Amino acid sequence: MSSPPASPPKTSAQILVVDDEPDLRTLYELTLLREGYRVEAAGSVAEATERLDAQRFDAVITDMRLPDGLGMEILQRLQQQQRPERCVVMTAYGSAENAVEALKAGAFDYLTKPVDLKQFRAVVASAVQDQGTAPRAAPPAPGIAAKATPVNAQSNAALERLVGDSEPMRLVKARIVKVARGMAPVLVRGESGTGKELVARAVHACSQRGEGPFVAVNCGAIPENLLEAEFFGARKGSYTGSAQDRDGYFQAARGGTLFLDEIGDLPLAMQSKLLRAIQERSVRPIGSTQEDAVDVRVVSATHKDLQAEVQAGRFRQDLFYRLNVIELMLPPLRERREDLPALCRALLARIAHDGGLPVPELSAQALRLLSEQPLQGNVRELENMLHRAMALSEGSELQLDLDESDSRPAPLTVAAPDAGAPAATTPTTLPATPFLESAGMPSDLQGYLDQKEREILVRALQETGFNRTAAANRLGLSLRQIRYRIARLGIATPAGEDA
Repeated sequence: MSSPPASPPKTSAQILVVDDEPDLRTLYELTLLREGYRVEAAGSVAEATERLDAQRFDAVITDMRLPDGLGMEILQRLQQQQRPERCVVMTAYGSAENAVEALKAGAFDYLTKPVDLKQFRAVVASAVQDQGTAPRAAPPAPGIAAKATPVNAQSNAALERLVGDSEPMRLVKARIVKVARGMAPVLVRGESGTGKELVARAVHACSQRGEGPFVAVNCGAIPENLLEAEFFGARKGSYTGSAQDRDGYFQAARGGTLFLDEIGDLPLAMQSKLLRAIQERSVRPIGSTQEDAVDVRVVSATHKDLQAEVQAGRFRQDLFYRLNVIELMLPPLRERREDLPALCRALLARIAHDGGLPVPELSAQALRLLSEQPLQGNVRELENMLHRAMALSEGSELQLDLDESDSRPAPLTVAAPDAGAPAATTPTTLPATPFLESAGMPSDLQGYLDQKEREILVRALQETGFNRTAAANRLGLSLRQIRYRIARLGIATPAGEDA
């Protein structure tokens, strides 16, 4: 015997729908009633204001253009009175700037007309999540703040990974908790090594999407000819070697957060496709005639000045405005040196745990030496210094040797593979190539840069025992990036080492 059809989910969530077109208003009401919500409707700003004065709702869905004003007025009223309702704004097709304006003003999310009902239901479900079970209460009086949403254990764990209690870090953490409540795209800015991915993970963990997937993408590590397939997926047979359907990053992040690291490295052609995917919330896999709806929140990061990149014509202005709805700026380590003791303790504990070693003691002298360093590489540089110190120290106390003589580059040698003997026993010194003219200007710039990059990679490989993963971490690269550079520069490495 067949089982009866599933009934709509039971929920006490109450929704206010504001639209001046009776047919559309009825359609939205019926759609929400079928989902089990309680619904009130209004056709103008004035009617919506009356409903809001009379009771509290879980979510407000409002059209942007109304007979007596704009939906933005309703949103601004909710913000000014610090009401708990989450507001979803509906904008006309092609009015991307209105959507961005609404998100910046505090809207939870937006919908583009004509509204896709499947997307409509998904957005409303996200807006009322963790709201519907709250007890009904009268709206707070003007000037009285609503209670902040409590931070759960998962959120606390993510925030604790952002080590530091300095004023700049307290401000960053407070802003993370605040911006995590909505769906607005977030742009994380900061120098290399400041911990931008940790911030993105904290935004995800503190949001209502915290139980969903978090997909991190290094935009600078993907070959240009694979970008579209990696982002949007591909159908079987759509290109050589495509033996089955595969999802892209957008599909993998459904219901969660897509983190686009080093977004400034994307080529212009891909920037255009990414913009459309973010605006339309749908992607078309390579080889498909149908678009897939994707429900993701986009968090991006860069160490570049994207406004300068826009001015130089290397980054699309419309994509910049779409990504930069909310900005999170991470301070460099040199601006929060009071966090050094806590950072060192956390990093040493992690390094010791990974290596199966006891955690060394950090002396006051060692801490003073670290605090005197410029730390241009931020937390990543600090971690590398502690890694090296642990490798060279003896006993239970960490020994730091940061004298100038110790920081000079070591002789650059690399083991040449030899079929008759272990590769590590036959070091070959890299030849110096005379790329510089007498005036000190390179006559072959690319060759000169390749030589410098080769020297840095060889040194990192030597210092990590030709462990590519460790060398990549030391240089702030992914394993894929360092493999590509080793192959491109023709660097020979001992057989059998980590690949």
